[in-house]
Amino acid sequence: MAREGKTVVPRRRTEHLEDGTPVRLGVWLSNQKNRRDRLDEQQLAALAELGYDWA
Repeated sequence: MAREGKTVVPRRRTEHLEDGTPVRLGVWLSNQKNRRDRLDEQQLAALAELGYDWA
């Protein structure tokens, strides 16, 4: 978010974790949003703390 200046991440963009593992962050966020009814309170709170209003 700090780099992009917004909470939207391009779906096709691939980020790399510290160990080099590739992660399609936009796809992951989209999945979390679509499956938010299955997330527990702690997971929703963590996403809300990052600025995701739908969490």
